[in-house]
Amino acid sequence: METEVAEKQSSYRYWIRETRQDAAPLPVPRKLTEEDMSKQPQPSVLGSVWNQAGTWEEKNLNSWASSRIKELLTSLSSLEFSSGKADITEVTKCSGEAFQVTVRNKKRVGYTYELTLKFKGEWKVTEEKKKVKGHLDIPEFSFGELEDLEVDVRLSDDKDLIQEEKQQIAKDVKLFLSPIRQKLQQFEQDLKDR
Repeated sequence: METEVAEKQSSYRYWIRETRQDAAPLPVPRKLTEEDMSKQPQPSVLGSVWNQAGTWEEKNLNSWASSRIKELLTSLSSLEFSSGKADITEVTKCSGEAFQVTVRNKKRVGYTYELTLKFKGEWKVTEEKKKVKGHLDIPEFSFGELEDLEVDVRLSDDKDLIQEEKQQIAKDVKLFLSPIRQKLQQFEQDLKDR
């Protein structure tokens, strides 16, 4: 019985209510000076001031992204082919969304867009030059997927063209794919740097 009493007295206590004489005294709070504050490391926080923890914040970049894409694509120079040349005259459709997300104090960006570009050109077909207009449709593309970019060609005034001429013009105009891809890669880089 004596051993049971001894075990109970030496058992672990979770909460001690009485203060011990040999315990260290509690620290006395003091107000920090400006010098103390300047010595503190300042955390680098992405995003808004209200989101100091950097948990989740999404920023809509649609208007900036649409205007930047239009600016880059209308700056494309004309392409010369063996049978003519063509220019991108305007971006008629630029719809989609772009965003920046801050998650756990790390910035991530993304976008999804669809484009239609208007082109005009002049081709030498059957020993005479013909002016041709049309559209380049770029179906949905998104961040990191520019290598899979596709272009569909629609000719506006193709009534007086034969099938082989239409195919040659469409093949020539699809050569715009490479410079378009380069401009969109520049857009992605601008989006990351933003």
